[in-house]
Amino acid sequence: MTDFENRNLTMLTDFYEITMANGYMASGVDDTTAYFDMFFRTVPDGGGFAIMAGVEQLINYLKNLSFSDDDIEYLRGRGMKEKFLDYLKNFKFSCDVWAIPEGTPIFPGEPIVKVRGPVVQAQFIETMVLLCINYQSLIATKANRIVRAAQGRAVMEFGSRRAQGFDGAVLGARAAYIGGCVGTACTITDIEYGVPALGTMAHSWVQLFDSELDAFKAYAKEYPNACTLLVDTYDTLRSGIPNAIRTFDEVLKPLGIRPQGVRLDSGDIAYLTRKMRKMLDEAGYPDCKIVASNSLDEYLIRDMIIQGAAVDSFGVGERLVTSMSSPVFGGVYKLCATEKDGVITPKIKISENISKITTPCSKKVYRLYDNETGKAAADLLTVADEEIDDTKPYELFDPNVTWKRKVITNYTARPLLKKIFDGGKCVCESPSLKEIKDYCAKQIDTLWDEVLRFENPHNYYVDLSQKLWDEKQRLISLKKAGR
Repeated sequence: MTDFENRNLTMLTDFYEITMANGYMASGVDDTTAYFDMFFRTVPDGGGFAIMAGVEQLINYLKNLSFSDDDIEYLRGRGMKEKFLDYLKNFKFSCDVWAIPEGTPIFPGEPIVKVRGPVVQAQFIETMVLLCINYQSLIATKANRIVRAAQGRAVMEFGSRRAQGFDGAVLGARAAYIGGCVGTACTITDIEYGVPALGTMAHSWVQLFDSELDAFKAYAKEYPNACTLLVDTYDTLRSGIPNAIRTFDEVLKPLGIRPQGVRLDSGDIAYLTRKMRKMLDEAGYPDCKIVASNSLDEYLIRDMIIQGAAVDSFGVGERLVTSMSSPVFGGVYKLCATEKDGVITPKIKISENISKITTPCSKKVYRLYDNETGKAAADLLTVADEEIDDTKPYELFDPNVTWKRKVITNYTARPLLKKIFDGGKCVCESPSLKEIKDYCAKQIDTLWDEVLRFENPHNYYVDLSQKLWDEKQRLISLKKAGR
């Protein structure tokens, strides 16, 4: 484990988590067991699905959760009671935690992290649960949109210098790799996580030499087996490509080495790359790849391909690592039940905004796969004590329009939430990042093309079991009656 992962981030929390924890102890309700769900309400960019990411960082945070003497002195200075401070001195994380594995497609309304434990602890970790999962899920989702737009062409994450802080650069590159990018410009992410670091030169390299040709030749001599030249510093078609071809002829060809590529970072990429491709082919370099960058996103990439851009791979920076078009994931963390003396009491939050009415109870999440097609048919939320027997037909219904019903047969029900902590002890091993990336690609293949659309995607159903729906309606009725 690296120092980057081992930082004690215990106090990276909203202050009200501390005031509530202290208040729970002062009020004598700290022996209550609480159940919390993390879920999100809308998919970024109006997409059909999101991608789960950030679980490994959540695991590392929970493993390192402890309070230093300095933390306790700070809280004493903020007026926290000695009973609470004594508890923190001997703090031992003891919650059960479940999470949907990284790389899994996820949908609004379903628990993607579930926490059960002493209310003081389960409440306190809210901020970091959300922080770990929200950002990386946002970037993995954006990256996958861009990768799908590229239609099989490689996409590289180039956003380090535009990320919101150094953690955003490092973890954004990690999440982008999960979403399908082949590598990153961020060197430390290669060191920390094994995401391949990629890159060649900036315009300053070309400007530093007396001529563009001198710059290209110097680079080719130093990196003959990885020679990609940036061709738009002065004039792409009149000097950049001609000087690149001359460099290939005079430096690489005598060594018997083929060039890796050329990169274009400005101008009309569709027009210029068509011209570039013709010039390179005629010079005897049809295998020389063309890389395009410059403030790209999924829509620009899609349009360039439609317009016949001769691009082999894309470098995508600020619009990926910041998810600029939709920069907030919007996950929330809500109490759904309490437990005392073995009795579980469902909890609900009521709102005038229907989408903000929570779903009560400790729950399971199932994904139902059609055995004939292998495609995901729907997700199903049930009360935790329910088991789905997929050898029998099951009736699904829209929880908002209950007359819309469908009986599903010949299906497989797969539970999505996996236990990662049992009584505060980590009970899972994080897969390698490459395994997560490969798993993500396979899981996306289980979604119908209609769900993958960028505009007006099919609404993938997240349904409630009859038992869970009944319990939700019962609590809504009670609250409306003032009980």
